[in-house]
Amino acid sequence: RDVMILINDVAKVVHDEVYRWSLGDSGQCNKNLGAAFLMVFRIGDFKEVHEKQARATDVVFNTTKDQKRRNLRRRNKGINHGRSHSSRSIRTRRDRRNSATDTLQLASLPGIQAFSDRALLGMLKSYAGIHRDKNLQNWKKDFRLGAGVGAYTVNIIIGMDAGWAVEGAVGSEYKIDATYLSPHVNMASRMMSATKQYGVTILVSQAVEELLSTNARSKLRHLDTVYVKGSSVAQRIFTFDARHMGVDFFLFERSAEQADVDAESYTREIWETDQDLLAMRQHVTEDFERIFKQGKDLYLAGDWKAAIATLEEADDNMITTVLEEGYIDYNPDEIDGRIFDRRNTSEEVIRIRQELGDGACKCLLGYMERRGGIPPDNWNGVRPLTSK
Repeated sequence: RDVMILINDVAKVVHDEVYRWSLGDSGQCNKNLGAAFLMVFRIGDFKEVHEKQARATDVVFNTTKDQKRRNLRRRNKGINHGRSHSSRSIRTRRDRRNSATDTLQLASLPGIQAFSDRALLGMLKSYAGIHRDKNLQNWKKDFRLGAGVGAYTVNIIIGMDAGWAVEGAVGSEYKIDATYLSPHVNMASRMMSATKQYGVTILVSQAVEELLSTNARSKLRHLDTVYVKGSSVAQRIFTFDARHMGVDFFLFERSAEQADVDAESYTREIWETDQDLLAMRQHVTEDFERIFKQGKDLYLAGDWKAAIATLEEADDNMITTVLEEGYIDYNPDEIDGRIFDRRNTSEEVIRIRQELGDGACKCLLGYMERRGGIPPDNWNGVRPLTSK
């Protein structure tokens, strides 16, 4: 019974934030599998989206198109072969437009950047809400979970992908569930699982990153380029660096009414001003981002010796930031010096480095070191993501 209460406490936060931040009523919880939730941000069915896109195109370009036709008629008046050429040109343009509707490019949809930004915001606000919700924080006091010392905390990991899905009812006369069947649902699940490998809170696929606004994309970090299981397509994967350690999300608590107003007044500037987003990224500095990018680029280029040294520097940079900025309480006499000695393999030092350092750095370093720091002969900057 108590397990169900805990999961429902989590669901309350996630459902509220996803619905609040989604564009219109597009955000919805489709189903949950144990403690995993499938959240869907629905654009519309294939035919409906095509029709809306065509109408939007006509609205935007109709005036220009009519004016151009009038200009063509005036220019070609009295010239028969010119009139015939104009007619063929119009037919050609129509043919191109019709052929373009055979497939749907999400990036071409009007408003898709705001739609995608708000979907990502819904998940990040869920993360902040999980670490702010009083009901969930009370679970820390449960002796069965935290041994009476607050050792337990509720956390979430998130995977996101974008694309098509078949929507419908699956089951029989005894049990029917409305669900979505799609390789993109599987991809989102694999992104979620891979967060554990990379030591991050959220992973978004290249398909999602390409739909976001420039403001949102500037806050994402490209971690790696991979082949996911069952696919031969290279996939760039990204994270929004989010941590709750050392962040008091209660300082930024808003009433439900205030939060609704915040969501309704969304602008792209939110990525630079929102207190939740700034706080969960406080451990990331420009220096760290620069050093990590250098190390990651060296890794992808196959210069693994230099990549290892640079990524170790990036990891140390993040640890230094967390300690110097006072994001956690620590005794400097106990860990200073030892924590930056990579030859020190004591359990305590390893644990502290894991908690304070960058998970993505450790993931890439581990991958290279397991192979002796030498890339395969056929290395092309892409590696298989072995775990589902």
